[in-house]
Amino acid sequence: MKSRVKIIELINNNSTITREELAEKLNLTLKGIDKQIKILKEKKVIERVGADKGGYWKINRKENDKLKS
Repeated sequence: MKSRVKIIELINNNSTITREELAEKLNLTLKGIDKQIKILKEKKVIERVGADKGGYWKINRKENDKLKS
């Protein structure tokens, strides 16, 4: 859960952050980041808009607030 909150914070600060940058900043493997992103997407907290390159992350504020409570 802690990692997911940190991922959301990092995305909030930089919507174009890459998985590699997330892994580096959080000291996690790419596999670990992918797992957390998958959970956040399933819970509809985040979504990817556009292509992997050139796209950005969008945070669903309503679902994000649910995650925090």
